[in-house]
This record gives sequence, structure tokens and C-alpha cells, in this order.
Amino acid sequence: MSRRERNPDTLFAAALDGDRSALARLLSMIEQGGDDARTVGRLSYPLGGHSYTVGLTGAPGAGKSTLTSSIIGHLRKMDLEVAVLAIDPSSPFTGGAILGDRVRMQDHATDRGVFIRSMATRGHLGGLSLAAPEAIRLLDAIGRLWVLVETVGVGQVEVEIAGKADTTVVVVNPGWGDAVQANKAGLMEIADIFVINKADRKGVDETRRDLEQMLDLSDLPHEAWRPPIIPTIGSTGEGVPALWDVVTQHREHITASGELDRRRRFRLREELREIVARRLEQRAREVCTGERWDALQDGVIARSLDPWSAADEMLKVVGA
Repeated sequence: MSRRERNPDTLFAAALDGDRSALARLLSMIEQGGDDARTVGRLSYPLGGHSYTVGLTGAPGAGKSTLTSSIIGHLRKMDLEVAVLAIDPSSPFTGGAILGDRVRMQDHATDRGVFIRSMATRGHLGGLSLAAPEAIRLLDAIGRLWVLVETVGVGQVEVEIAGKADTTVVVVNPGWGDAVQANKAGLMEIADIFVINKADRKGVDETRRDLEQMLDLSDLPHEAWRPPIIPTIGSTGEGVPALWDVVTQHREHITASGELDRRRRFRLREELREIVARRLEQRAREVCTGERWDALQDGVIARSLDPWSAADEMLKVVGA
């Protein structure tokens, strides 16, 4: 296939046949947004609903990428194919994703059973909060039954994306401060599993105790599921099999209880609401131009017109 191919339908058909470069170009379309991204979404959606998504989040430096690499290795030993989305902040120079995660996971770069992609906001209307689920659906549509979503930081967007996974793993390091930071960042509310990574360092027992105490004090909506706390050493893979056992146990639990279906329905409703909101926001930018808009602004500045009445006048344009 030509490197210049830009037709989403052609690229989608190629990706279904296993063309990794076509898949990469489709993901780029999703990142960039616009009509092509919507076409990819329409093609992917009917074929989705089969993959299981595991989100990994935590403070920078917690060793998430090294841990993710070890999880990939564990899955490949079980002959499971996996896709990884590394949610990176946008580069201040190029607007693209910082590639550090893919550098750290380079041991798997030549494995056809592994697909790794760093993802940044770029120009997508709605940013990562809309682009990420669209990318996950594309990976689902092409047959990747396990999708790992790793976020770099613990900002609002990163926590939001990790919380949209089927199972969310929050990674901390030994040390009381990390547990407190996890609580402040809102990670306690989204965690299904806690990992104390770099467990060869001092302070593991203290961190476990702090997390247990926070769980005791938290009113977490996990029904009968209490987030387990698993120690790991990402650099050696120690603890990773135990972690994955807990991931599968959580999957079985939320599937049997109906929680998985409830979570997915809720996410789709929220995504639909956000798509509508972003489209309306785009439409608002389009109508807030021209002579009529300038006259209304002048009226507000001169205090001959209040802002709400001016907004009502502009909203008449879109029938709102």
C-alpha cells in the first residue's frame, strides 16, 4: 500500500488484514480529528465490543512504562496479543506525543503480537478525552482483545482517561507521600487495583498501611470489590503474574455482577454527551464572527446590552 494513501475506508480494510502501517495512519487520523476521524469511528464502532481495557496511571516516575513492558512480556508468554496506548502530554515543539514510553518498551518493538502507540492531544476537537476511546475502539475492531492504556501523569485528563478503562490500576512507589498524592489526585476513586511498584525499596509496608487506611475511610462505589494492593518490581517482572491474576479476577467479578456492562453504558452515554458538547462548541466559534457579532460585543462593552441578552441573540442563529 502506498505511504500516501489517505482514504479511511481503504486503510481500515488494510488494517483489518493486519497492515500495521495502515493502523498507525488510522490512529493519526483519530488524533487529528475532523471528517476522517469521524469516518474511522463509524467504521470501527460496529465491529467493537470485544476487547478488555486495562488503564495504568500514577505519578510521574512511578515506573509505569517499565511495569507495562513487563505486563506485555507476561501476556506474550501466554500467547495473548496486546495493544498499548501511551497517553503522553503534547510536545511543546511539535504538538505530537513524547516518545519516551515507546523507547522504554522497545524490547517488544519487533513482536507482531504487540502494537504500541503514543498518543497526544494534537488538534482533536475535545482532545484526548474523545480521541482515546475512539483509538481503543479501532484497536478493538481490528481484533486486539487486550488494550493497555498508560497515562504519563495524574492531571485531570490523565485520571479521566485511566478511569474510563474496564479495570484501572493505580501505581505508586514506596513512601508515604505517594499514597497521599494518590488520594489528592483523585486516584482513590478510580482505582480497582493498587500497585506498589519498585517494591525492592524501603517503605513498602508503610505505603500498604497508608493505602489500606485510606480505603477504610473512603466511600468507594466498588460494591463487594475492595481494591487489592499488589507489590511489583517492574524492572524484573516480579509480582507481575500476581498482578495479572488480580486483573482477571476483577474482570470476572464485574462481569458476573453486571458492573462491566453498567460501566460501559455509562461511558458511552458520557462520550455521546461530550461529542455533542464539543460539536456545539465548534459551532459557537463559527457563529461568533461577523458584523452582527461585532455589534453585540460593542453593545456589551458600552453597557447598552447585557452579556446574556447578547448571547441569546447569537444563539438564535443556531436555533438554541
